[in-house]
Amino acid sequence: MAHAIALNIQEIRVSLRSFFMMCKPRVSALIVFTAMIGMFMATPHLPPLDVLIAATLGIAMTSGAAAAFNCIIEQKIDARMARTRHRPLPTGQVSTRQTLVLATLLGFAGLSLLYAMVNPLTMWLTFGTLLGYAVIYTVFLKPATPLNIVIGGASGAMPPILGWAAINNVISPEALIMFLIIFAWTPPHFWALALYRREEYAKVGIPMLPVTHGVQFTLLHIVLYTIILVTITFIPYSMGMSHLIYLISAVVLNLIFMVYVVALYAEYSDALAKRTFRYSITYLTLLFAALMLDHYWVLEW
Repeated sequence: MAHAIALNIQEIRVSLRSFFMMCKPRVSALIVFTAMIGMFMATPHLPPLDVLIAATLGIAMTSGAAAAFNCIIEQKIDARMARTRHRPLPTGQVSTRQTLVLATLLGFAGLSLLYAMVNPLTMWLTFGTLLGYAVIYTVFLKPATPLNIVIGGASGAMPPILGWAAINNVISPEALIMFLIIFAWTPPHFWALALYRREEYAKVGIPMLPVTHGVQFTLLHIVLYTIILVTITFIPYSMGMSHLIYLISAVVLNLIFMVYVVALYAEYSDALAKRTFRYSITYLTLLFAALMLDHYWVLEW
């Protein structure tokens, strides 16, 4: 009896660990981080601790649920791609039914927490973000158009708006600027990944830009979107939303990013595309960190 109970507990632990991995914790961590920056930017002081905790947990739970729904929808595709074939659903570590139940419970709990402890606006915006990623992007855009990541990037750019709304119960121009930064960052970030994974996307019939229009066309658009991104990142300083710390950080981070994408355009290699993709994550993290640091530690010329 005791042995059977021990085995059952071990199975539950394995299932929960596998479900946690389907919540894409690394992706969710960046989402939660940018949402928290939105909360800190929304007030000249520190955000109320209870709202900060409730909003962070609610957004994290809903983000994890959206990722799990994505894994359910794409499990057949995941099983055929080297990057994703080891995920829990393709390997049978958890079942589709288990994942569906757990994702639904997690999403409902996250949205309920936002509604009860934060405000209805944040809950509805977060719910819309979940639908945008798990349904509009995954089901409709991703298999239909090479512009999938451009249009679908709106969902991934929402976290700062969610964070701002959690504190102020409104959507402001400042929140929209942070949204625009992530929105412009998403295509060069993801296309760098798609470049060195282009054969896998072609194999499963996903019309990513390198598959439908080729490597050079994608490289050109990475350069163009990075220029757009660089331009947008200076808006916070130009409108007085940030100061010297952010400006210096943006200049340095943008310069490094441009060096990467220009080098990639000049002489493409999968290894450089992979380094560009990894730097893009560091870039966004440090840029938003600089925005928050500048918010609380103001340096003027």
